[in-house]
Amino acid sequence: MKFLTTTVLIILFSFLVCLYFPWWSIAIVAFIIPILIPQTHLASFISGFVALFLLWGIMSLWISTSNGNILAHRVSLLIFKADSPYLLIFVTALIGAMVAGFAALTGSFLRKEKIVKRKTEIL
Repeated sequence: MKFLTTTVLIILFSFLVCLYFPWWSIAIVAFIIPILIPQTHLASFISGFVALFLLWGIMSLWISTSNGNILAHRVSLLIFKADSPYLLIFVTALIGAMVAGFAALTGSFLRKEKIVKRKTEIL
């Protein structure tokens, strides 16, 4: 249940934050949510990864199909030297997913580090 909650919160807040701030603000959201909701390190990484892969993948696909894939065709020719707009959408989603996954993993490590320091201070 925590995995689903974390994933949905990262999707929701990343979408809202990206409306007003730069694209890399997704890393801040993906960093904060695992600090607030404790999970294992692997679950934190996967929830951040899945959340942004879905968000950026769906958003890229929606935007690209809205304009007939015109821009995606041209950009994929520039980047990949091949006319493959869906590869461009996949790579876009993968980049966002990796940024959010590693940010969530870092947040999870920070949470564990704070808990361990508090326990040793008490002893």
